[in-house]
Amino acid sequence: MLLEALSHEFMRNALYAGLLASATCGVIGALVVVNRLAFLSGGIAHAAYGGVGMAFFFGFSPLLGTLGFSLAAALVMAGITLRSKGRSDTVVGVLWAAGMAAGVIFADLTPGYPADLMSYLFGSILTVGHEDLWVMGTMCAGVLFVAVFWHNDLLALSYDPDFARLRGVPVTFLHFLLLCMIALAVVMLVRVVGLILIVAFLTIPPYMAEQWTSSLARVMALSALLCAVFTVTGLAVSYALNLTSGASIILVAAAAFFADLAVARLRQNA
Repeated sequence: MLLEALSHEFMRNALYAGLLASATCGVIGALVVVNRLAFLSGGIAHAAYGGVGMAFFFGFSPLLGTLGFSLAAALVMAGITLRSKGRSDTVVGVLWAAGMAAGVIFADLTPGYPADLMSYLFGSILTVGHEDLWVMGTMCAGVLFVAVFWHNDLLALSYDPDFARLRGVPVTFLHFLLLCMIALAVVMLVRVVGLILIVAFLTIPPYMAEQWTSSLARVMALSALLCAVFTVTGLAVSYALNLTSGASIILVAAAAFFADLAVARLRQNA
């Protein structure tokens, strides 16, 4: 079935996009889970919806709008979480809601036929073109470079930020950098699973990987592999049953997540 699907160019492009997103999510998702940044990731992803609406209103690329809004949200949230951790969740929630609302308002104000923003909420991986693949490939290469170049510092940040700061690790810089990397992941995943489902793709594979290995590098690698498996399986299911691709990918990941929990429970009780 999958080989038949890959005879179509749009399915091949979708597969390439999914694999690039998987490599990126394997790296960033591991850092999100280890640093407990799932809520922040959700805030960045949903705030980016404002950029999509703004892009339609002013007539420029939605990719640029998503990138601009998600980076802006990431920088604001990074500054807030460093200065006032006690109230940061409230501010993140406000930015989350404000970004979504801004996207809807911009779409309402866009002249002409109302813009269809549903594909940005739930993904449109089957519409990925060659230019999108080049952009995603560049972003993926940048994320992998950061992960390799600053691996030891990111490892120290992930497990003990205070001790890392005492050892001379640029904790503040890395915190901002990490949230900007999450923003890049949002831009990539908006075409794969959509803004609504991004948090699941950033957290499910690395959480599962973390249960099987304690090394950060191995968690990243296993998480990327799991993302790829979920993407390929989800695409096959969506093609066979004529279902929405992004939702199919996430449901496959969720099914694997609950199966992994069940296996872990059985191992504990054995």
